[in-house]
Amino acid sequence: MRRLVTTLVILLVVIIAGMTSLVFLINPNDFRDYMVNRVEQKSGYRLAIDGELRWHVWPQLSILAGQTSLTAPGAKEPVVSAENMRLDVRLLPLLSHQLSIKQVMLKSAVIRLTPDSEANEPDAPIAPAINSGNEGIVDTQSGWKFDIGRLNVADSLLIWQRAKSDQVNVRDINLQMDQNDQRQANIKLSSRINRDQRDLTLNVEATLNMQNYPRQYSADITNLTYKLSGADIPANGIAGQASLNASYQQSNNTVTLNKLAVSANDNQLTGSGQAVLTDLPDYQLNLQSDKMDLDAISGWQPNGSDSAQQKAQAVTSAPVIARDIDAQQDSLSVLTGFNALLSLKAVDVTYRGLKIHNLDLQAQNRVGHVQLSTLSGSMGNGTFSLPGTLDATGPRLMANLSPDLKNIEISDLLRAYNLPQVMTGNFSMQGEMGGRGLSIEDFNSNWQGNAQMAMTNAHLNGLNIQQLVQQGISRSNNRVQGQQRYEYYSEFQQMQAQGALKNGVLNLNDISADASMMGIKGSGTVNFPGKMADMNLLVRVSGGWQGDNALINMLQKTDIPFRVYGPWDQLNYELKADQILRQQMQQEARNAIQSWIDKNSDNKEIQDNKSLLKK
Repeated sequence: MRRLVTTLVILLVVIIAGMTSLVFLINPNDFRDYMVNRVEQKSGYRLAIDGELRWHVWPQLSILAGQTSLTAPGAKEPVVSAENMRLDVRLLPLLSHQLSIKQVMLKSAVIRLTPDSEANEPDAPIAPAINSGNEGIVDTQSGWKFDIGRLNVADSLLIWQRAKSDQVNVRDINLQMDQNDQRQANIKLSSRINRDQRDLTLNVEATLNMQNYPRQYSADITNLTYKLSGADIPANGIAGQASLNASYQQSNNTVTLNKLAVSANDNQLTGSGQAVLTDLPDYQLNLQSDKMDLDAISGWQPNGSDSAQQKAQAVTSAPVIARDIDAQQDSLSVLTGFNALLSLKAVDVTYRGLKIHNLDLQAQNRVGHVQLSTLSGSMGNGTFSLPGTLDATGPRLMANLSPDLKNIEISDLLRAYNLPQVMTGNFSMQGEMGGRGLSIEDFNSNWQGNAQMAMTNAHLNGLNIQQLVQQGISRSNNRVQGQQRYEYYSEFQQMQAQGALKNGVLNLNDISADASMMGIKGSGTVNFPGKMADMNLLVRVSGGWQGDNALINMLQKTDIPFRVYGPWDQLNYELKADQILRQQMQQEARNAIQSWIDKNSDNKEIQDNKSLLKK
């Protein structure tokens, strides 16, 4: 045992002495110029290492460098800059004059992907393809071999900007990349993006295939997890996972996405895509989903809801100043910077409480001019179609839609937009409308259009028009009475109207409604910003009367003025029953006098009676 221990101690001393001798024999600055020259020859990029390179022996044989930067030809800013760099070196290859680097570590690096860091020389060299058989970069004149197995970037910052768009800062980057001899790399990345009072955290695991770089390379992202929280995001945030296969082709500057799978809270999306990265990018995206709950992402909930789940989905609003700025910038001007085709098909969708089935969206963007060729689906027993156009080239988004709704339950629409549940029934509409912006506030102030509307099996809740008319008549004249029992709603088999929307006011003309014992016609207005309504109707009640047959016959043929007006949540009504009965009594008196005159035409007092008839 003593002999074994002695042997190990001697071996350890030899190793330490050998490493120490090697440090003294080999000066790391001897190959700094070589690295700088080879990087520039192969890629055209300029590598700058400030200060002296120095050895670090324990616990890992390493070369330490000071301020380091990598700059593209003609660029104003370096692509990569770091406060310090560490190269972990394999010991044995140094004995044969080979620099084999196990790991490159950059600490507090700044990576710039901005216009200022891009190459700005027309004849700048382009890195040639590297054959898959190459194990490293070899200098045949000096005999040095330069090989990198692992890249480690810690606590770093990525600054990303395309053209004139705003900068995006990706902070707290921690990257670990392991490369094998076949130029395949395994990557683990974590980072954080904070912008507009929102925080996005990312964790990525991927495999890179760089065998044909730079002509072609691909990435297989096996697992990407994320969480988005902050202003205008539900309190629990938006979190999910993603996986995809991405490849890049240099010949046509195209990125292709396959096997795309994304989850966001209760949403699942799969599909594929393609992007042609020219001066005017062109994107294509094909997505499918079995389930999409947009309310889980937006945090929407109906007014008056206080359940635990809905409280958990409550949205933390941005400060008023920030929200005002966002509203002023609601032009979606980002659409002017690219062309795109989008195809989305979803089996089940939840939006503002609406249950939508078989959603089909087909859209095309041409530098801010969006054509919604298809936006259709079904809800309950009804269907909807909302084709139209969007124009994002101006200071505010302009929208024009051609809605076609058939047999949609109107109470669902009222609930979705937090309107009073005054009606139920199957709603249909065809028309043309448009305006500035897409929010409810924009609709209430900036939109205009025309539509033909109809309803079947409609209930007007909380207001029985037949009851109000018959009770009003019976109070003014006890010769007739109405029904003994009424429902707490007005029921119509059919309703229709012509609507014209302008600046939040809906003018309704040619209103007509048919019930089993009643018919209605008239006109009116609905003021959305003021939440007011004013309807002037003519009501003819054809059934439910009891009493004087002559008066009933008259009432069954008479249109009775009936006005409904006031706030939505406290409607008032006005019934001119006295006026109708007074007119009827006057008509009966005229008829009686005229009959007497006709029977006594030879009477000398006829002139006096004619004067009475005129009165």
